[in-house]
Amino acid sequence: MQSYTHHHIVIMAGGIGSRFWPLSTPEYPKQFIDILGCGKSLIQLTVDRFRGLCPDENFWIVTNQAYIDIVKQQLPSVPESHILAEPAARNTAPCIAWACWAISQEDPDANIVVTPSDAIVMNPEEFRRVATNALAFTAQSSNIVTIGIRPSRPEIGYGYVAMLPEAVAGTEIHPVSQFKEKPSLDVARQYLSAGNYLWNAGIFVWNARTIISSFQQFKPQIARQIAEMVATGDTLTLFPACEKISIDYAVMEPASQKGMVFTHPADFGWSDLGNWASLYDKLEKDSHGNASVGPVRFFDCQDCIVHAEDAQQVVLQGLNNYIVSEKGGRFLICQRTEEQQIKQFSSNI
Repeated sequence: MQSYTHHHIVIMAGGIGSRFWPLSTPEYPKQFIDILGCGKSLIQLTVDRFRGLCPDENFWIVTNQAYIDIVKQQLPSVPESHILAEPAARNTAPCIAWACWAISQEDPDANIVVTPSDAIVMNPEEFRRVATNALAFTAQSSNIVTIGIRPSRPEIGYGYVAMLPEAVAGTEIHPVSQFKEKPSLDVARQYLSAGNYLWNAGIFVWNARTIISSFQQFKPQIARQIAEMVATGDTLTLFPACEKISIDYAVMEPASQKGMVFTHPADFGWSDLGNWASLYDKLEKDSHGNASVGPVRFFDCQDCIVHAEDAQQVVLQGLNNYIVSEKGGRFLICQRTEEQQIKQFSSNI
């Protein structure tokens, strides 16, 4: 088995988390916030769950240049040269290409996990077991593994991965037949009953040679731009010139059509903390369905979520099914059924 010294972890941390306003703002987005009230930010929790899979110096963070100081403060063990500052948002494909090319310069034999910074995992031990299995698989092949989450409900907010029923001999890893976009509720119910559809968690595993070859094959223009950028250091000119495209469209879908993509089904309490509804699902509730982070007292309230960790005291009376959040002098009170409007609310401020 490949030595863990060749394992590298890439954490994507450039988003602004606009659906979590006012808790998350463009100046200080959700990945850097203790959103669960556990004493650590989401990006710190992400690093923690990978501890032991690679040396501390093998973590890489790709983020917006505006967040470099925050990353340094929260993750002092990450080498400064491994914090890659995007001068412009270009979606996940250029972001991942940059990190993987940079890793390849240091370690041509690198075996890489790419992960978002803003998801949560309730069972880190099982997560590490699954990641270890995937790394062992990609260390010995020119294939790609995506971690697929066994669905617990007909979710319309996630993309899906369709896996073939037979696992690769001696592994828990299955070939992927296709990727599916976010479905309607009826289609999501069909996926759930079919049993071979998994949530696409956006966690990818591959070795450096495989992902570089994949970009050269499927997105040669991005490959040329990133290779030149890493060679010359001209980030400001070359990175913003890259096509704005996700890794799913750029690499995963065409690679799956060539039989290169596999999935490891998993169940480790994963959640994409993309909105208040997903946070509500993960927080403990009182007997009336209220969830809170911070010094909050409820009276005659039901099914509310409150995040006010900076407040001295919050008292709510008579609210039913509301989101309440306070951060830095900004205050939100919004019906949970209307949370899709929060992004619009914050863009007009």
